[in-house]
Amino acid sequence: MPRSVPALLLLAACAFANPALAADLLVGNKSADTVWRLSLEDGRRVGAFPAGPAPHEIVVSPDGRLALVTHYGGAEPGRSVGVLDLETGKVARRIRLDGHARPHGIRWLPDGRAVVTVEATGSLLVLDVQAGTVESAIEVGEGTGHMVEVSADGTLAYVSKIADGTVGRVDLAKGEVTHVVESGAGAEGLAVHPLSGDVWVGNREAGTVTVHDADTLALRYTLQSEGFPIRVVFTPDGRHALVTNARTATLAVFDAETRERVAEVPLARDGAAYRDTLLGRAALPIGVVADPAKPRVYVAISGADEVAVIDTATWKVIDHWPTGREPDALAIAP
Repeated sequence: MPRSVPALLLLAACAFANPALAADLLVGNKSADTVWRLSLEDGRRVGAFPAGPAPHEIVVSPDGRLALVTHYGGAEPGRSVGVLDLETGKVARRIRLDGHARPHGIRWLPDGRAVVTVEATGSLLVLDVQAGTVESAIEVGEGTGHMVEVSADGTLAYVSKIADGTVGRVDLAKGEVTHVVESGAGAEGLAVHPLSGDVWVGNREAGTVTVHDADTLALRYTLQSEGFPIRVVFTPDGRHALVTNARTATLAVFDAETRERVAEVPLARDGAAYRDTLLGRAALPIGVVADPAKPRVYVAISGADEVAVIDTATWKVIDHWPTGREPDALAIAP
């Protein structure tokens, strides 16, 4: 039965009063130690959270109520994960990592737990988010385990290692690494295709994106993506793979089925006052996320303290939204 006009007005009023019912973009500002909420309507800042030192990655819970942010740290290693309450706009708690340090990649599991890589101790931690504790630590070894992704059913995790140029498969129930294969120099960006389960790895020094079998990690395809491919994500429908190339300041768009490059979006602006970054004075795009509700993609331009807004109908930049200092991680709070 269609909703009445008063019911629709009530829903609209509730959405306006409760920011958790409106879709926002979460931005981790690494050098400002903050997480901003930007309205997906116009990019205006509608909220902010204090974060631990150098927030690097952000993930939103499946129900949209919480977000987790890794506190990577600077000169002093970070040793915690922040839990953000998206309904109240407050920091709910901080999960201490029991002697582990340099948390980076993080993902929710379907049962409400989470997994996070910790570079300093070569481990993958399983977190009990509700209790705010480390449930277990799985040794993944040296080689700088950086990013993590999980299978749709939450039984497997995949970890990319920058120094080793490898990707590993972790059986979470057994608490052990089952497979490790070479993907390419500087393996970092990591994504699991939402339909096939294939594992895509951005190998930043090699200038490639490799596609691996979900069970064996056997190499299936190698795609060229020159210019320091640092992140890989999929559009919600799984149709396109989005790759940020940090050195060339471009977003490469691949058809996930044919693996053909269908677009390349320039992200650097002529005359822009970029600051020094890990790749020199440059735009340095890093984090990228696709909007599940509208034809938009958002890219964190770390060297310009802004987010580039891309129209996926034309694959062109249509706007720039200001952020805090050195934006990196992006996530959408539905």
